[in-house]
Amino acid sequence: MYKNGDQKEISNIFWWIKTNSALLLNAGSLVGTSGVTSALGFIYWWLAARSFSPGVVGLASAAISAMALLGAFSVVGLSTLLLGELQRHRTQATSLISAALLLVGVIGGGVGVGYAALAPYISNDFRSMGGNILDILLFAGGVSLTAVTLVLDEAMIGLLLGGLQLWRNTLFAGIKLVTLFFFSLWFSRVTGMMIYMTWVIGNLFSLTILGIFILLRWRRPLRCYRPHWGLLRQMGPSALKHHMLNLTLQAPSLILPVLVTVMLSASANAWFYVAWNLTSISNVISSSLTMTLYAVSAASLATLARKMRLTLGLAFVACILIAALLLFDTRQVLTLFGHSYYAQAAFSLRLLAVESLPFIIKTHYIALSRIHNQITRTFFVTIGTGILELSCAALGAHLGGLNGLSLGWFCAMCMEAIVMAPTVYKAARVVKVTDMTSIKASSVAEDAIWLADTLVLTAIYRASTGNMPQPIMKSYVPDTPRPRMRPVRLQPLPSSEETGMEGVLEYQSFEQHAENAY
Repeated sequence: MYKNGDQKEISNIFWWIKTNSALLLNAGSLVGTSGVTSALGFIYWWLAARSFSPGVVGLASAAISAMALLGAFSVVGLSTLLLGELQRHRTQATSLISAALLLVGVIGGGVGVGYAALAPYISNDFRSMGGNILDILLFAGGVSLTAVTLVLDEAMIGLLLGGLQLWRNTLFAGIKLVTLFFFSLWFSRVTGMMIYMTWVIGNLFSLTILGIFILLRWRRPLRCYRPHWGLLRQMGPSALKHHMLNLTLQAPSLILPVLVTVMLSASANAWFYVAWNLTSISNVISSSLTMTLYAVSAASLATLARKMRLTLGLAFVACILIAALLLFDTRQVLTLFGHSYYAQAAFSLRLLAVESLPFIIKTHYIALSRIHNQITRTFFVTIGTGILELSCAALGAHLGGLNGLSLGWFCAMCMEAIVMAPTVYKAARVVKVTDMTSIKASSVAEDAIWLADTLVLTAIYRASTGNMPQPIMKSYVPDTPRPRMRPVRLQPLPSSEETGMEGVLEYQSFEQHAENAY
């Protein structure tokens, strides 16, 4: 037999799980995705570093970063848009997703062709990227597939089907690792573009397997997958706003490896890219949590403060644990890739591990801007932060090489966190009402519902009867305190004889309705 206190604790636990289930499940799938892909990615880059020269690995990592940057550009904001809109268009979700995937795939292919043709003029190290038509098509195919997967993964989160994107990313990471292993065995001379090819093969096979599974699992008519171009066109302005914000957010981190290659060398980029990928685990977790926070809060702001405190707590705990591991085991981690990686990238790894903490503040600030539809203002803010990050990194690279670049990036992130922290704190804080109780900062929608339920109906009843019945009086002082409201003056409802309208409640019918409702 449980005591009353134990029963209350158990009920509170079940209530907490129930109220946060959507956030926990979808964030869990995203964190699981980052965990699996990071673990397999660690093995992938370890194998690449052990099997190939730093110059080859550095060129491959620069090409992969360019692919990710151009893929993010090619989604034109549709990934973030679908994240918040699919719940409002569930009956047309498949048609909307099909249209979005086709559009970003074509855009990605065109952008990839253009970049690969111009890459040799950017740096001599990129000469192999556009050396022949096959390399150009390979690079363009990688950009196109990257754009498609970015939109599809976030669409799965928007439909609360996070498990599907988890399995797709697991397949992708596993297939590219197996392909790289066979390349290291079969080919005596491997180029950077061959390593890049493993990413293209992984994306292609994972998308094919997922598509076959969806067709067999749901068995919907093919007409349901016909693109709905009209609906997608209506969402164009909103998608453009998200697109501009996403570009300014993602561009600095994706440009950074290219900046290292241009200012320092391909070998330096190989050392930096390993440290960058190891510390990005924490940043991926923070981004996953805030992405899910946006998905579950876009339609309802009632529990934003509570859910935001949850994501902040989870992000800080995860980042502190990962940072502690990287700080205390720097030598053991980097020597797995080779002694040169520890000698050249140890300082960078330690700094980037701590950088994940101010990054938490930045991701929550961006999530708040999306939830409150302040995308335009935040877009100009992120332009400034992006310029600050790249400028500090470039200045650091000029003055102190790879270590100076990492220090400059870290200082820029700390300055941004200091500016953004007050906004995040105000959104997540608990607002004190009296010395006895406290309430959570609730949304305007929730307050309006409470006001109508406890004040408006009560005032109408009292005006028409002259009394306040006990059931309504009890609801007037709820167990959970609410914000203090200004007094509301209401006039008695006219009767149906006075208005000549049917459906207006008179005294007796309203009294019966009030007694039944409360």
